[in-house]
Amino acid sequence: MGSFTTLVVVVVMACFIRISATSAFTGLLKRQARSSRTFAPFSLHPSVRYAHRDEHSSYDIDSDAESEQHLAEHNVLHDTTASRVVVNANGGGNGNEEINKASGGRYGSLLSAVGLSDQVSEVISHIPVKRPVSHNDVFCNRELKLSAIRAVGFDMDYTLAQYQQPAFDQLAFDGAKEKLFSALGYPKEVLDFKYDHTFWTRGLIIDTIRGNFLKIDRHKYVRLAYHGFTPISSGLRKQIYSRTFNKVQSFTAKSFVNMDTLFQHVDAHLFASLVEMKDQGEHEFLDDKTYEEIYRQVRSCIDLCHRDGVIKDEVALNPEKYIVLDKGLIPMLKGFREEGAKVFLLTNSYWEYTSVAMNYLYHGRKVDDELKSKDEWLDLFDTCIVGACKPAYLIDPKLNLFRVNGKDGSLLNTDGLFEIEALGENGADKFLALGKTFQGGNWQHLQAMLEIDAGEELLYVGDHLYADVLRSKRTLGWRSAFIVPEIAEEMKVFNEQLPLLKQITELRTLRDELSAYGDSLRKGAVKDMTKQDVERALVKLDEDDSKIKTVLTTLAEQHHAAFHPIWGQMFHAGYQDSRFAYFVQNYACVYTAKATNLGLASISRSFRTTAELLPHDKLLADKGSQFLEYDAWDN
Repeated sequence: MGSFTTLVVVVVMACFIRISATSAFTGLLKRQARSSRTFAPFSLHPSVRYAHRDEHSSYDIDSDAESEQHLAEHNVLHDTTASRVVVNANGGGNGNEEINKASGGRYGSLLSAVGLSDQVSEVISHIPVKRPVSHNDVFCNRELKLSAIRAVGFDMDYTLAQYQQPAFDQLAFDGAKEKLFSALGYPKEVLDFKYDHTFWTRGLIIDTIRGNFLKIDRHKYVRLAYHGFTPISSGLRKQIYSRTFNKVQSFTAKSFVNMDTLFQHVDAHLFASLVEMKDQGEHEFLDDKTYEEIYRQVRSCIDLCHRDGVIKDEVALNPEKYIVLDKGLIPMLKGFREEGAKVFLLTNSYWEYTSVAMNYLYHGRKVDDELKSKDEWLDLFDTCIVGACKPAYLIDPKLNLFRVNGKDGSLLNTDGLFEIEALGENGADKFLALGKTFQGGNWQHLQAMLEIDAGEELLYVGDHLYADVLRSKRTLGWRSAFIVPEIAEEMKVFNEQLPLLKQITELRTLRDELSAYGDSLRKGAVKDMTKQDVERALVKLDEDDSKIKTVLTTLAEQHHAAFHPIWGQMFHAGYQDSRFAYFVQNYACVYTAKATNLGLASISRSFRTTAELLPHDKLLADKGSQFLEYDAWDN
């Protein structure tokens, strides 16, 4: 009886699990169907491009990118009728042949090799002989189809509003020094600190416990470290951050602060100055403080400068001294709306300062109070959210939404999602008609106001790698555009240093081949050599490698110094991608030097990635390589 009861229980549980799984799968299909349904844009933005939204994704650009899916669907392994493209192995051109515009311009040999020369039009022949590349371009890490984007959002500070350096930073630096001295009792000598923004670069990590500044690569290996303004020796750096058997440093603890935004240059310089002052041991006040406590107080003082008017009151008085005008701003925002995309502003700045900065950008000059009160720039946006408190805005569903009275900055409670739903049909339109400027809230309110369910239909543009890009991408699936003003100079220097980089790359390849050849000698793979011959060859090989290494070290130092005399190239650490580059690659769908570069692309533009190659593919793709198919253990 006991066995029978057990059997019945097992059968019932199995049926329940199967029904639950089926229900869950059915629910998933229903949710997918709902998320792919057609959404009508706001009535003031009529656009036919949403007529077939269920067929489009902002990730879907090229059918060739779905080649594995095609294999599964067409089963070409057993399909004798499957079409094949006969490729001429010698096609593609070597870059030296004369350009024949009648047969496809610089792609003529390639098109001939794949059998397309007689099928394509003469339009291809008009493509420039060399592709123009500049800091005005938008660079792609993950395919992005603009025509499938239904809403485009922008951060303000260092995105729509670029700031003059070091003038803007100096406000925070001087204000924080004064607060440290007058409010927290720091030595008066703190007021003598001088600010130098050129000492720093983005992507560094501040070790607040030790007072160190680190540059690490994508594998979390510390390549360079400074204590305050003093370089740490290679041996000590490795002893602190590498030589441990317990665990690999993740650099994610709260004591490690990422310098993800240009605002943090001020934090870094003031903290480093205080680290140096503490180490000198001349102030008992600092002897009693840890580096971590000093950093927390620096951060608090700088943050207070952003909130109490020290910075923004001065910018309001002299916006032309601190804010960079961009003549592409208004055409870009108008262009997106004319194409049917909804446009929104999402910033951590509060209303009073947002109004000052955006009025200056809109009118191109400081305006009087009467014109400022009109806030005509709001006509460029479908909705505006200030005081957003990112990244909490992107992860906390309990944050309340308040409507802003633009006349006096006062706040009015809203019922958020419940209010939009209670307004019935076209609830989002009716909700925004009551006032489209808000403070706080969370991503759910935004997506409801924009009438968007799928994160991939929304593109958000920002300058903060964590608060704007990583969180919106990882948590919500938004498409992301990262603003990197520094890339203009990085590209200029990279282009100038290409001959040097080529020498470095080839010398590294030579060292690698010497190492492989040395193995061949040691393993006896090189025939007709006596033991003495091998030993002599290995000695000479080591001598040659040492000489090459010495020159290579000097060249590599010259290369990095060309980008920055202290920290080197922002996107590289040693010969690896830097940690900064790693996060840009993984979380920024696209990146560019300034937000208005997006306005240079039409809504029909699709951004494509370049093919990614692992080391074995790169070696095979190198013209100096030769593929051999054999078993090395066979004699």
